[in-house]
Amino acid sequence: MTLPSPPVALPHVPKRVFITAAEVSGDQHAAALIKSLKALDPTIVIEGHGGPLMRAAGATIHHETVKKAAMGWRGALRYFEIKKVLKWTQIYFLAHKPDLVIGVDSPDMNIHFARLAKERGVPMMQYVAPQLWAWREYRIKKIRKVVDHIACILPFEQEYFRKLGVAATFVGHPLFDELPATRERPPGPVFPDRPPIVGLLPGSRASEAKSNFPPMLDVARKLRLAFPDVRFIVPTTAATHPIVVEHAATFPRLEYSQDHFDELVPQCDLCIVASGTATLHVASFGVPMIVVYRGSPILWHGIGRWLIKVRTFSLVNLLAGVGKHIVPEFIPWHGSNEPVAIAAIDLLRHPDKLEIQHLKLEKLIQQLDKPGASMNVAKLAMGMMK
Repeated sequence: MTLPSPPVALPHVPKRVFITAAEVSGDQHAAALIKSLKALDPTIVIEGHGGPLMRAAGATIHHETVKKAAMGWRGALRYFEIKKVLKWTQIYFLAHKPDLVIGVDSPDMNIHFARLAKERGVPMMQYVAPQLWAWREYRIKKIRKVVDHIACILPFEQEYFRKLGVAATFVGHPLFDELPATRERPPGPVFPDRPPIVGLLPGSRASEAKSNFPPMLDVARKLRLAFPDVRFIVPTTAATHPIVVEHAATFPRLEYSQDHFDELVPQCDLCIVASGTATLHVASFGVPMIVVYRGSPILWHGIGRWLIKVRTFSLVNLLAGVGKHIVPEFIPWHGSNEPVAIAAIDLLRHPDKLEIQHLKLEKLIQQLDKPGASMNVAKLAMGMMK
């Protein structure tokens, strides 16, 4: 009797994931995701367009798309740069078809990569949902056509997108994967038993810093008149550091340091923060804040005020719930800087107000402080490739 031949073992073909990110926070979230994907499958091949953190996490980066991150009309000018990257990617996919495309944040850019994925029959996940609940809800038609799954980082977004016909899963906020394990106040005297320390956080993009930092310094000058011994510290990113250094020449005794957010912010008694993920980051340390965002008054009065549905803009106030403002916000920030300075001086002259805000921020963060977002997204990704 002839025995059957043993089955031939097929060679293992590694899964290929293509990730695209376009700003500093997207680079951070993508890097954490890459580490989680490799933990689940060490053979996985990860490549894409992004920044240095993605590269350090083990991805092959074909185009640097993070350093020139911008918003508003400056962001629109990046279309010509991204158009070249899209053309390159379209050709690359013909020879190197991925098993999954993941767009991290930056939905206006990533919707184009989602179309490329759809053309090649590749599933696409958007990690960090577009804020359609705030403005331009009509974009849902495009998203339904080309995005297979949205990994949401805010609790209310899962139900919102599912009602609009898009598969969505709340995975948690990636910020809590990236934070230090302990976030206690530094030891030693605290304000008002020592001079106040105020953080100036102009944003993570160069365009944001150019718009927000000069008026922040004007507020700082007014604060120094009221509190001569006040210290000002500025956490910077690779994109914003040159801008801060340039302006520091006109503002004596300004302290700044690149990539040391988690060391500098806990020292602060108050932060003046450009609206964005940084507000949640500051809140995670329980540090009181005033949220600002400098924008074009022409764009706001001509377009923005008619398109934007929400009447609160800072992330911490949105998460607090309707009518439950925790922090003062000046968005859009137009005209005089005096109202921001008055609000900051009032908080510093009434430390009890700072403590009330601190306690409210701690309560808010307790509901969100659940690490695991990156691994949750990685598991979703592996499931989409089966």
